[in-house]
Amino acid sequence: MEKRESAEASKIEGKLTQIRRRLEELKAERVLCLNLEGKGFFAEGLVVLTANSARHARSLADNVAGLCREKSWEYLHTEGYDLGQWILLDLNDIVVNIFLESARELYRLESLWTYE
Repeated sequence: MEKRESAEASKIEGKLTQIRRRLEELKAERVLCLNLEGKGFFAEGLVVLTANSARHARSLADNVAGLCREKSWEYLHTEGYDLGQWILLDLNDIVVNIFLESARELYRLESLWTYE
């Protein structure tokens, strides 16, 4: 049982690392990746980041969707794409939240899991 849990954790860590790398290559700011595996939350991983504009946010979302296609990762749903203030990408095991700075400061989503 421990080996399976360890493999799942390393799978989530690997996905988070690849997502972070892609987002940072595309000039995303303040990328925060949290491994929530085994903590009983709605997802195994959470990514929170800031985009410079709504257009940049949509581009980042499109690139994460492209990464999912490349890696054959599950990609369930997108919310908020049209406005681009807060785009949520549901990858089933990982949830990616792309914010504009004003929305990120307003919702302070990462404060639910960290002590910032």
